Amino acid sequence: MEESDRNNVPTPSAAGQGEFETVELAGGCFWGMQQLLRRIPGVLGTEVGYAGGQVRNATYRNHEGHAEAVRVRYDPRQLPFEQLLRWFFRMHDPTTKDRQGNDRGSSYRSAIFYHTEDQRRTAEAFIDRLNQKGQWGAPVVTEVKQADQFWRGEEDHQDYLEKLPRGYTCHYLRPESVLGDGTGGKP
Repeated sequence: MEESDRNNVPTPSAAGQGEFETVELAGGCFWGMQQLLRRIPGVLGTEVGYAGGQVRNATYRNHEGHAEAVRVRYDPRQLPFEQLLRWFFRMHDPTTKDRQGNDRGSSYRSAIFYHTEDQRRTAEAFIDRLNQKGQWGAPVVTEVKQADQFWRGEEDHQDYLEKLPRGYTCHYLRPESVLGDGTGGKP
């Protein structure tokens, strides 16, 4: 397999095999995002990389236009997409454009790269609710874009905080109250 194809392997989704779905989530530095996402019940696997830009074979040193993102494979029977979004919107500040913590630039933007139309509709409706009822104090600037190419990050970035538990992260879970619905995720 050529290098240009190695990082851009299609993955099954609800529209495909139905065993798992895939989405790329960007919310700042991918190290901290991956660490929190990997621990959510129903998440089957994660890998960090680059999404949303035009640079082919993106790398840490050459990913202009891409966001640092985490590819998440999850079981929608155990973790419905809306529940995954409840976690996502608590682990980063979706109101800061091109910034999370000390990290600044478009690589650190908030974005959802959807693989199915159902994911798109769910994400847009969730953001609308956050803007109406959420407790962020500013409008949500999270981009919702169709997934295109995902370039897997270098091996030293994969599972970074597992390898270096004291490594840098600006991610933490905010209380459910920031979502503004008072349900705690229960229907």
